[in-house]
Amino acid sequence: MFHKEGHKIIVITLLIVVGGYLLADSFIETTWLRTIIMLVLLVFLILILQFFRNPKRLTQLNDEQVISPVDGKVVVIEEVFEKEYFKEKRLQVSVFMSPINVHVTRYPIGGNVIFSKYHPGKYLVAWHPKASEENERTTVVVENKTYGKVLHRQIAGALAKRIVNYSKVGDTAVQGGESGFIKFGSRVDLYLPLDTKIKVALNQKVKGGESIIAEINE
Repeated sequence: MFHKEGHKIIVITLLIVVGGYLLADSFIETTWLRTIIMLVLLVFLILILQFFRNPKRLTQLNDEQVISPVDGKVVVIEEVFEKEYFKEKRLQVSVFMSPINVHVTRYPIGGNVIFSKYHPGKYLVAWHPKASEENERTTVVVENKTYGKVLHRQIAGALAKRIVNYSKVGDTAVQGGESGFIKFGSRVDLYLPLDTKIKVALNQKVKGGESIIAEINE
């Protein structure tokens, strides 16, 4: 199953690959060179298909937990001052996505979308300290009565040239449901209440819609 954001790119890639195969087969007489070109085209197609895959995820709905919004690796767990929306200290958990990860962004909690804003910006590498403030990004805040407010921020990386955000103020967010998509390598930041109990560790691999990032500290 492939994500709708990739349908156009997949069709174009398929046409390029098929055209390349036909041209190589018709005009390149050297067997080894023709084989290499065909293999390169095939690998290119496989990479595109892998990037836009959209596997089903079994989200266990729980208003007391925050789940990972994306696939990737946890690269930041720290207390920071969130400047855009909360304007106070929060726990930041950041997940970095490589180009081979699934890039669907999912709602970390269920509730109501109370804030959604797009920011144009730079394309620094996603792990750069200033990426969350200077890169192209979108900020979404979801609130529910049990957990409170959780902010997740899509951040474009050096390869990501388009962020898609489906969230609009007033929408009902379903935990694990799609909130957006980032095309090519990037990261997502979560900003959580200070009394949150973090359930992941640095460098841990997480799965969007399934891995538990944090829960209410009883």
